Amino acid sequence: MKFLVALLLTALLAFVAGLWLGWWSIAIAAFLIAVLIHQKAGKAFLSGFTGGFLLWGLLALLRDIPNESLLSKKIAAILPLGGNAMLLILVTAFVGALVAGFGAMSGSYLRSSK
Repeated sequence: MKFLVALLLTALLAFVAGLWLGWWSIAIAAFLIAVLIHQKAGKAFLSGFTGGFLLWGLLALLRDIPNESLLSKKIAAILPLGGNAMLLILVTAFVGALVAGFGAMSGSYLRSSK
């Protein structure tokens, strides 16, 4: 139950923080949630990772669908992704997931060190 609550709160707080702050706010959100909802470091990482992956993947997909993947296909062609727009969205979601996961793991370690 803690895992699901932490996952949802991480995604929600990261979304709200992202409205005013930069891309890095996902790490701060995951850190704060991990400090507030104590889990072991592995579970905290996984909840932050999953929340970040779902948030950034969904946001990238919602930006990509209205323009029929025009920009993402061009960016995917520049990167070694073979012009695959969906693969670019997955890579984007994975980067956000790593940032959130490590932020959450840091918060968990801080809480356990007290």
